[in-house]
Amino acid sequence: MMNRSTIALDLEHSYAEQLPDFFAEVWPTPVRNPGLLQFNQSLARELGLDTKALSVEVAPQIFSGNEVPCDARPIAQAYAGHQFGNFVPQLGDGRAMLLGEVIDCHGVRRDIGLKGSGRTPFSRGGDGKAGVGPVLREYLLGEAMHALGVPTTRALAAVSTGEPIMRERPLPGAVLTRVAASHVRVGTFQYFAARRQFEHIRTLADYVIRRHYPKSFEDDQPYLALLRNVVESQAVLLARWMLVGFIHGVMNTDNTTISGETIDYGPCAFMDSYDPRTVFSSIDHAGRYAFGNQPGVALWNLTRFAETLLPLLDQEAGEQASADATAVLETFVPTFQQHWYQGALAKLGLADPDKPGSLSASERTLVDDWHELLAEHAVDYTLAWRFLAEAAEGNADKLESLFAASTELDEWLKRWRAIQNGMASPPLASAIRSANPLYIPRNHLVEEAIAAASDDGDLRPFESLLKVVQAPFDEHPAYARYATPATQEFTANYKTFCGT
Repeated sequence: MMNRSTIALDLEHSYAEQLPDFFAEVWPTPVRNPGLLQFNQSLARELGLDTKALSVEVAPQIFSGNEVPCDARPIAQAYAGHQFGNFVPQLGDGRAMLLGEVIDCHGVRRDIGLKGSGRTPFSRGGDGKAGVGPVLREYLLGEAMHALGVPTTRALAAVSTGEPIMRERPLPGAVLTRVAASHVRVGTFQYFAARRQFEHIRTLADYVIRRHYPKSFEDDQPYLALLRNVVESQAVLLARWMLVGFIHGVMNTDNTTISGETIDYGPCAFMDSYDPRTVFSSIDHAGRYAFGNQPGVALWNLTRFAETLLPLLDQEAGEQASADATAVLETFVPTFQQHWYQGALAKLGLADPDKPGSLSASERTLVDDWHELLAEHAVDYTLAWRFLAEAAEGNADKLESLFAASTELDEWLKRWRAIQNGMASPPLASAIRSANPLYIPRNHLVEEAIAAASDDGDLRPFESLLKVVQAPFDEHPAYARYATPATQEFTANYKTFCGT
C-alpha cells in the first residue's frame, strides 16, 4: 500500500516538524486506473517543479496518490469549526492530505496536498473520495479567481481514478491536487481552544506569524498584531470577492484561512442579476451566506478567531486584552469599506485600485446609487460594469439595453461623467475594461462543462471555458456565448452543492 515513487518534488515539512501534535500520519488510498484530466503547467513552473519528470505517464500516479513522492510526508491536519453557526469540535482533513511544502519561484512557502485521496482519521464515516465534477469545478473556479486577481488556493492537477464513487448515484471518481499559501484555518485555532490547550495555540500562532506575518514579531504585542493582519487580509479578500460578484456559499470558520486565501469551492457561484440576497447553495436554507451577508459573516468568523487568541492576548495586555481585540475587530468594517469603495471606483474608471486614497461623500453616493440601480432593475452584474467602457466612449446603448426604460440611469450617468470631467486625467475606456471582466465562470456554463466531463468523459467544454476565464478581461468575438447570461428560468432554479 505504501508505494514510494522515485520522483521528488523538493518538499519541505515545516508544519509537520514544528507542529507535531496537529495532525495524523496518513497514506493515500490507491486507485484503480488513474488518468490525467488536467495539469497546470504554469502553476507547476511557478512552484519550481520539474515538469519534464512529471510526464503524462508519471503525473497520474503521483497526483492520484498511487505513488507518493519520495520526499513526501502525507498528513491529515486537525481542525474544528463553526458550520452554519454550530460548533463542531473535530472536523479535520477527512478526504485531504498534505504532501508537503515547496518554496516557489518568488520565495514563498506553499502547501501541496491531495483532495479526494481516501479516508483519514477525520473522515467521520465518509469515504474520503471526490467526483470528477466537483474536482473540475474547484480547478476551474480557482483558476478563474486567480485570473480575476482574487487571493485563492489553486489546482495543480486533476486526475480521474477509473473507479466510481457512490453519492445519490454512481459518479466517476477523481483526485484534486491543491496548492495553498497554507491550510491553517480559523478552525485550526478553534480545535485547540476547545480543548483548552493554550500552549498549542501559542505554538500555532508563532508558526503562522513566522510563515505569513513575520513583521508581527516586531510589534510589542505580536499576537494582537497577528489578529490585526488576519482581519485586514479577510477584509481585502471579501471586498475582492464581492467586486466580481462571487458568493462562497459555505463561509464556515473551517473554510476561513488565516492567510486570506479563498478555499473550498463547494457550493460557490457567481451572481447573475445583482441582488444582495442571492443564495445558490442548496444547504443554505436561511440565507446565512447570501451575497450581501458575506462581510458580516467574515467579521463573525474573525471574532471567533479573536476568542481563541484571548489567552495569549491576556499575557500581553492583561485586563486590556479584550478591549484591544475588540478595537482590532472594529477595524474590519472600515477596512472592508475602504477596499470595496476604492475597488468600485476603479471599476467606474474613477480611481487607481493600487493607490488607495480618501473617498469623498459624492463618490460613495455614486457607488451606492449604482448598486441600487442594478438591484432595482435586476441587471446582470458583470455586463453592467463592463458596458460602462462603451458609455465612457460616448455610446451607452449596450448599457441602456440592460435596464428597463429609466430616467434614473440617465441621471446617474450625468453625475458619473461630471466626476470624470472634474478629474485631472480623465479615465480611458481601456482602463475601465481592464478593471471589469467580460468573462466569469457563469453558472450554466460551469454546469455544462462539468456534466460533459463527468457524464460523457468529454473535456472539451471544460477546456474551452477554462481558457476563456483565464483571460477574463480580453474580449474575443468568438467567445460571445461565454459572456451571455443564463436564462432567468435557469438562474431561478439553480442550486449548488457541496462536492469536494
